[in-house]
Amino acid sequence: MDFDVNAIASPEALTPVSPNEIDLLQLFSALWKQKTLIVAVTVLAGAIGIAYALLATPYYTVQSVLRPAAIKDLDELNHLGIYKLSPKQALAQVGTALDSYENRLSFFRDNQQLFAELAQPGRSLEQTFEAFNGEAFKLVQPDPKKAEGTTPFVGIQLTYPEGINGVQVVNGFVHYSLDSVRKQIAADLETLIGNRLSQLEKNMAAARANYEASKEIKIAKLKEADELKRAQLGDELSALRQQLKTRRNNRIYQLNEAIRIATSLGITKPTTPSSLGAAEITSQGSVIRTEVNNQQIPLYFMGSDALEAERKALLARRSDDFTEPRIAQIARELKLLEHNRQIETLNSRENEDLFLKDLAAWREEAARLRALQLDTELLMLVSIDQAAVEPSKPIKPKKALIVALALVLGGMLGLFIALVRNLRRPVTVI
Repeated sequence: MDFDVNAIASPEALTPVSPNEIDLLQLFSALWKQKTLIVAVTVLAGAIGIAYALLATPYYTVQSVLRPAAIKDLDELNHLGIYKLSPKQALAQVGTALDSYENRLSFFRDNQQLFAELAQPGRSLEQTFEAFNGEAFKLVQPDPKKAEGTTPFVGIQLTYPEGINGVQVVNGFVHYSLDSVRKQIAADLETLIGNRLSQLEKNMAAARANYEASKEIKIAKLKEADELKRAQLGDELSALRQQLKTRRNNRIYQLNEAIRIATSLGITKPTTPSSLGAAEITSQGSVIRTEVNNQQIPLYFMGSDALEAERKALLARRSDDFTEPRIAQIARELKLLEHNRQIETLNSRENEDLFLKDLAAWREEAARLRALQLDTELLMLVSIDQAAVEPSKPIKPKKALIVALALVLGGMLGLFIALVRNLRRPVTVI
């Protein structure tokens, strides 16, 4: 049996290839033929990556961490009695200063030599700081979810390009913030002391005004009481004199009546009712007369001579004051009312502050406040747990990663170029 050699088909002829299918072996063979191109592109990309890694500006990061100060460090401040600051509160104030945009800008303005590398033509100082602050500074704080049971802290982290002394910036900014908080505390102390002294002065002024008003009220009351007493005594004196005058006039009327009776009876000398009939009784014999009389003897028994003498004396009287002891007492009381020694004593006080209530305590407090001295520059607000130190290596660019990524991307780009070239070649049909 004869075989036709040409009748034996090639493997390609035995396995027909669909136009939509890719022969991996053929594709690999085509790529292998372009290995030089792929390697060249990969090497070129790697070279570009190496160049970028070597030429890119290195960035470094440093940080400083602060923790609460010891209680003894704030004891002198708290011992003043007008300002209370706990270690946690002091740490919070320092953290606020570290996070304050205005405080950072002030530090930037006061230390422009540290940021000379950032200056660019056409940009203001504030614009330069804004660009730097947005990317460089970061406040470090405990995670709120994990803060329980951990020691509180606050820190500042700075990411900066080569050419800037980041260690000096961070440490300087921390001390700048501490000084800022100390100045704020000093200003608060000065304000509190000033307000307290002002309040004490107002209290003393109010006490003086109250004392003056109280003294004037007391003097007015004493004068009013004296005037009332004087008026009452005057009224009593007038009433007594009127009473004595009426009594004297009544006595004169009684004497006139008694004189007429005595004259009609012929009684000129004092006598008694029993003596008036003694002549008739004597003519009848010897009699021993005993007179018991519990009734007042009528006035005319005094005799007209005695009665006329008394009436004459009463008519000649110019004042009845001596007949009433109360008039002498009223005169004494009126004499005493001429000078109120309590009012004179109140008006003669030279240093009236001595009589103010609580004045001594207020003066003592004012003297203590004026004598308060606290050097806030030596105040230890926080404990610097970690100061910024020179970093050992930059955080970016990461050269190895950049070169590796460049090689990978370069290899992928080389393969892509080789595939495109292979697809654009004309297809040879056997």
